[in-house]
Amino acid sequence: MKPVSSLGSRIVRAYLLFALGCSLFFASVAGFVVEGIDFKMVHERLRDVAAWAAPRHEAKLSVAMPSGLIFHHGEAIPLSLRNLPEGVQEVAVDGVQLPVYAGHTASGPYVVVDHASDYGKVEIAVYSLLGVGFLGFIAMSVFLGRFMARQVVAPIEALSTAVSDGSADLPLQERNDELGILARAFASHTRELQAFLDRERYFTGDVSHELRTPLTIIGGAAEILALHTGADPAWQGPLERIARAARDASESVAILLLLARSPELIASQELSMSAVVREEVARHQALVAGKPVVLQHAGGLDFTVRAPAQLVSALLGNLIRNACLYTSDGAVSVALAERAIIVHDTGKGLPSAIRAMLNGEPDAAPLHGSEGTGIGLALVMRICRQLNVTLRVDNPAACGTVFTLRFPPESIHPAFASEM
Repeated sequence: MKPVSSLGSRIVRAYLLFALGCSLFFASVAGFVVEGIDFKMVHERLRDVAAWAAPRHEAKLSVAMPSGLIFHHGEAIPLSLRNLPEGVQEVAVDGVQLPVYAGHTASGPYVVVDHASDYGKVEIAVYSLLGVGFLGFIAMSVFLGRFMARQVVAPIEALSTAVSDGSADLPLQERNDELGILARAFASHTRELQAFLDRERYFTGDVSHELRTPLTIIGGAAEILALHTGADPAWQGPLERIARAARDASESVAILLLLARSPELIASQELSMSAVVREEVARHQALVAGKPVVLQHAGGLDFTVRAPAQLVSALLGNLIRNACLYTSDGAVSVALAERAIIVHDTGKGLPSAIRAMLNGEPDAAPLHGSEGTGIGLALVMRICRQLNVTLRVDNPAACGTVFTLRFPPESIHPAFASEM
């Protein structure tokens, strides 16, 4: 069912209002003309006859009236026509409306009665025809409005459907009217967007492939150095940091490669979010070693989602890593809620501009790339879009930051749901 405010309904309403306006205008003109003719044919005729007959009757001359007109004077006036106000009026006599002119002379009252005029019937016929014409005009306007609405709206709907479906060949481009201009503009913009997305996907894939080799070399070199240096504390700490940084960078590269692929090409599986949280909390304990910070799994009601395990782990892992890096003392807790994961830290909190940007607020200051957020939060935002997960960032009144990941009720993404 089309909404009342659709373009088609507005076209029909415009035609209907135009028809109503025209009908009222012509009805007013017709009424004025009919009443004018009535005044000329009946009222003035009776006045003229009365002005001729009354003096002749006073002069005792013969008053020979035209056909259909009768002159009554004094006692000859019928009872139903006596005591009438002076002037022309309609009087009902035996159920028939008769035009009558009443007047007075020195010898008494008189009336001129028109028995033959059928102008009343003419008026009824004219007004009836006007009513039928009005209804026909309204019906024709509605029909024409609906026809024009279909002619205008149908091509727009076809174009909208093609754009929504992502069709490469949009309709109406061959037309020379405004719809053709709109279709060609859509097609040009769609090609530009597709080219931009392809360039971004190819660039991400190429850069990620180029980075994997040096990162693998760095990680391998760190392991070899660790074997040669043994348990020397002077080397152990730096080598662990090098190896951890290489692993983190390799994981980021793998996620970028995964995000460069189409969602329907990424394998998904049923995941217990409680198990994912426990695994990520255990994996990131090294980030808080030697700091007065506790990283803990705060429990909560478990739930399952169907999604790519690597993306979900990267999504949660980046939030935990970011919280651990920017919390100098206190705690980082990860809790489960109703189809949501909550990461709460006691760090210094995010700047308001970055928080507004992460929450997608309309008045958020624009940031370029990962400016001010780090690649971790930039990846979090991309993964959330890929998985259709809602990210909410809040700063509690006390201190720290609360990240809330809310998962959809059933499946994460239509492309992933199709594999079920």
